[in-house]
Amino acid sequence: MARTPRHPRDNFIYIFMLYVFWIHMCKHGHGVCHYPGRGLIQLLIMKIIYEKPSHGYQIMEDLERMTSKDYVPEPGAIYTMLRRMEERGLLASRWESKGSGADRRVYTLTEAGARALKEGLEIVKRRRQLMDDLIRFYDTHF
Repeated sequence: MARTPRHPRDNFIYIFMLYVFWIHMCKHGHGVCHYPGRGLIQLLIMKIIYEKPSHGYQIMEDLERMTSKDYVPEPGAIYTMLRRMEERGLLASRWESKGSGADRRVYTLTEAGARALKEGLEIVKRRRQLMDDLIRFYDTHF
């Protein structure tokens, strides 16, 4: 389960680490470079789906919760992103019948998606030392 930031600094660190991931992905041609927000959100989406296959509305709720409501996704933007990630082979989907109410599309992470998620998390992990150094600097000087 994702850890909810306890301090505004924790949220900054989380977002900064994801930004570092985005920069790496752009430099290495992984197709998440259109603007930083999209790359960061795609990484979070892959994490959500890796933990549990999910439908779009659940993904939007999880994104909102994970970012402490700093990011409230627009449904159209998320569904477009999910379709594009599926077209690139990062996700697969199937229709699920709820019995009552509308059917919903449930997304799962493909092997390529799992590899992209693993690579992104490895980058974040390698950059953690830099983040720790910045935090120590912040704590010492501010």
